[in-house]
Amino acid sequence: MGTKYSQLDDINTSNVNTLEPAWTYHTGDIPSSPGLTSFQDTPLLINDNLIVCSVTRKVIALDPASGEERWVYDPKSPPSGSNKCRGVSFWEDRTKASSEHCKTRLIFGTSDYRLIAIDADDGKPCAEFGDQGIVKMQPSKPEIFPGEVSALSRPAIVNGVVVVGSTVADNQRRDAPSGKVLAFDAKTGKFKWSFDPVPRDPNDDASDTWQEGVPENGGGNVWSGMVVDEQLDMVYLPTSSPSLDFWGGDRPGNNLYTDSVVALHGATGEVAWHFQTVHHDVWDYDLPTPGLLIDYPMNGELIPALVQNTKQGLIFIFDRKTGEPLIPIEERPTPQTGAVDDEQLAKTQPFPVGMPTIAPQGFSLDNLWGFTPIDKWLCKRQAEGLNYGDIYTPPSTKGTIMLPSPSGGPDWGGGAYDPNSHIMIAGVNTVAMILTNTPREQAKTVSNAPGDLSAGFDFANQGSPYVTNIKPFLSPLGAPCTKPPWAKLYAVDLVKKEILWEAPLGSIEKLAPLPIPWKLGTPSVGAPLVTAGGIVFIGYTLDHKFRAFDIKTGEELWDAELPAPATSTPITYHYRGQQYIVIPAGGHSMFQTELSDSVMAYKLPKPK
Repeated sequence: MGTKYSQLDDINTSNVNTLEPAWTYHTGDIPSSPGLTSFQDTPLLINDNLIVCSVTRKVIALDPASGEERWVYDPKSPPSGSNKCRGVSFWEDRTKASSEHCKTRLIFGTSDYRLIAIDADDGKPCAEFGDQGIVKMQPSKPEIFPGEVSALSRPAIVNGVVVVGSTVADNQRRDAPSGKVLAFDAKTGKFKWSFDPVPRDPNDDASDTWQEGVPENGGGNVWSGMVVDEQLDMVYLPTSSPSLDFWGGDRPGNNLYTDSVVALHGATGEVAWHFQTVHHDVWDYDLPTPGLLIDYPMNGELIPALVQNTKQGLIFIFDRKTGEPLIPIEERPTPQTGAVDDEQLAKTQPFPVGMPTIAPQGFSLDNLWGFTPIDKWLCKRQAEGLNYGDIYTPPSTKGTIMLPSPSGGPDWGGGAYDPNSHIMIAGVNTVAMILTNTPREQAKTVSNAPGDLSAGFDFANQGSPYVTNIKPFLSPLGAPCTKPPWAKLYAVDLVKKEILWEAPLGSIEKLAPLPIPWKLGTPSVGAPLVTAGGIVFIGYTLDHKFRAFDIKTGEELWDAELPAPATSTPITYHYRGQQYIVIPAGGHSMFQTELSDSVMAYKLPKPK
């Protein structure tokens, strides 16, 4: 369902402040190779094992009570530009007896674009799946470097069909590999179907939204994961932007099915319905998170619904069977000036009507902030030389202040939902970035690995007339030029359509020259967990803290110090009479934090 909700309530608002460490496990996996590294796993309790997936996609089984290692499966996933694993999936073969090997199996992808199935109890490959447990998936064209196409998020499984998304390296070339979604038989690994979010068939109605005909562009991939409704036999894709992210001069039109929620029939891969959340994306405002499948109260009945969060802080709600919007959507005019000469912007963008937004909707000089009047003035002077304005102000050659940034708003962690109170919880970044498209003949040598965060990232964009740089909008002191808090935790009542509370998410004590616990919020990534005990658990912050909030009031009830930031999803489970809370804490190299290989578990103390 993707709701990140647990019905467990042993740990609740009355006792969460007594949580204590239960155990710590170290994966031994911190890559020394270059590339983005972030321990973004969502652990999984299956049968009698707690399953963890490390940053190089080692799958590890632990004793749920002690954290003791039981077995490790190493897929020999080679180093890549993105060292992370966002979890593994499981499937039960109901045709097998309980004693047969691979009755319950774990299925996951790798950095070199393989799909692997192993037994959930002993970690050994499922010989009947593909070639001795492995299916080698094929990119649509030869890679220009190893790992240009990879499978880092957990596959979706709908009625025995494994649906696999992909990560396609951003902004390397305009004719990037396809972001096609592949489907395989969960028992045998046999290929079933594929779906390309960039339509290649001129008879597909979506091809009309690519005004120059069948495109050469790639991307549109599903990198963050998917959710399924097995009763409807549907899998729901959150697609990303086409190549290139920040320039679309070679792809005029709205560019369906990219930047869209796409519902596919699990058995065939045929499109059931779709909705595009961004037309002709040149902001990298792709859909960063799977939808939330909920029962939405409306007109006296519960409607099976899909809630889709976006980087822009917009909240869309659809009937997940038909795609009909349950919250009205209107097309609104968006900024049209300042784009590069060869860009053809969409004149309008879709906005949900009546639902609050959970991210800033543009930048103005009123957003400026500084620790001192001097650095605020320096931020103002910098801003005055750049483009800025309402959301969807386009990239430019002199630089555009983007708020929300391509990192959100909400990012891959998305929201968590309590079905009893109808409250959705989401962590949100509020730091602006500066995006500059420099004509290629004027550009300096580019590097995707900056020595410091203030330099940002350069993207070569091979085959385009521009080189792109994107960097945070910082003062000379290294602090964001926009008002804090720089990250927030939001609680939204989806039925009443109102924000119930918001709280700063994170302290600057690990970032400032002096360790002052000033809760100004720290931009990062991660996901919340909501429980029936009335608790929101979340890591996310760069201050190394794991926190618990009261879902009704936003009061912070508990925190624990971690060895590194937890850019992951916490889970909870009941095992041998005890409720546990577990979170991977590994940091994130993009934010230049400490890195760790720790999995941390907490429980209530034993009664005296």
